[in-house]
Amino acid sequence: MKKIYWPWLTIALVFLMTRTAYCDEATDWNRYLLESLRATNASAQAATRSAAIVHVAVADAVNGIDRRYNSIRVQPDAARSASRRAAAVQAAYAVMVRLFPTRQVILNANRQISLDRITHDHSDPQVGSIQAGIEWGQKVADAIWEWRSTDGLSISLPPFLGGSAPGQWRPTPPDSSPGAAVQFATMTPWVIPSPSYFRPDPPPALNSDRYTADFNEVKTKGSATGARTAEQTLSVFFWASTTPTYLWNTAATTLAARRHTGLSENARLLAVLNLAMADATIGCWDAKYVYEFWRPLTAITLADDDGNPATLSDSTWAPLIPTPAHPEYPSGHSCNSAAGAAVLARYFGDYNRLTLKSEVMFGISRSFHSFSAALEDVKDARVFGGIHFRSACEAGQKLGIQIANYVMQHFLLP
Repeated sequence: MKKIYWPWLTIALVFLMTRTAYCDEATDWNRYLLESLRATNASAQAATRSAAIVHVAVADAVNGIDRRYNSIRVQPDAARSASRRAAAVQAAYAVMVRLFPTRQVILNANRQISLDRITHDHSDPQVGSIQAGIEWGQKVADAIWEWRSTDGLSISLPPFLGGSAPGQWRPTPPDSSPGAAVQFATMTPWVIPSPSYFRPDPPPALNSDRYTADFNEVKTKGSATGARTAEQTLSVFFWASTTPTYLWNTAATTLAARRHTGLSENARLLAVLNLAMADATIGCWDAKYVYEFWRPLTAITLADDDGNPATLSDSTWAPLIPTPAHPEYPSGHSCNSAAGAAVLARYFGDYNRLTLKSEVMFGISRSFHSFSAALEDVKDARVFGGIHFRSACEAGQKLGIQIANYVMQHFLLP
């Protein structure tokens, strides 16, 4: 496939499995995190939780020495002479070896590289306090791990199979798997007061004009042989190829490098970004399992039973991309991408020309003149992929933006 190029291309977000140029410990360990998420095939939901654990630990470790912002969980209690850089390394390492135990050998090597760099950096006045930084970073990591180990992820719940009423979700082909990640619907949030705090209004009624319009749009444009342009089809596969965690973290570190922000600022940025996305997942999954709305695949093949004469069934209809195994409303990608983009727009301004690259679709990119434009592309991609109604994407983006704004208004303030 040809590489898509726009004349306003100014930012290239490239994921390298080999080592790239050093920025700082927060951004280096963000890269190691993304590598580990990919290597362990983490789900999009699990990725938001893991990223938040890592970057909350890094932020509280660095801030415990700098004391520039209010803390997230661990109150500042480190010696001012302790190395911020060593604290960041140890905090990230100590939680990542717990999150990714099969990657311990690689993470050990990453840690050694990071600490060796600090040791040999004679321009850093904190080099002599590396051990104090390591001890503080470990203390913070232990506290964050203990806190989130009781967040509800490990609760065993019965398989969720939905129901058979019109509009109600049920397992979809080809795997017909039970609803995924049910625990995220009731997980303890990081920042927002409860999973339901920003719960969206219900999806449109099956006999409403809005549902009819949504139904006919996805039926026409979202099928495997739908009426899409080549560009729209490319967009569908691009956004489905990787997780929002990868895309928006990579965008954050690229923009931060261009602005030449330092360790404290980057630790804060990545913590706020991943807190917003983690809570957006929890808020989104709360709504999914409250409303239990059916997917387009079910709706279109069973339209004769929905009580709406304006929606016509097609028993042979199939979506362009596989339907995820969880209820439709709201869109998870829309929730997470909106949360991530809202944080970055607040930090860097909405009108940032950027080019996003997938970690697996090499040579393929999506270019935008703003974060808002990127979010419009996400909405279209989920509809044109045949897995969401447009109402679910709009509700998801509203929820993600609300949660991002709440996080930025309440945590890691100067």
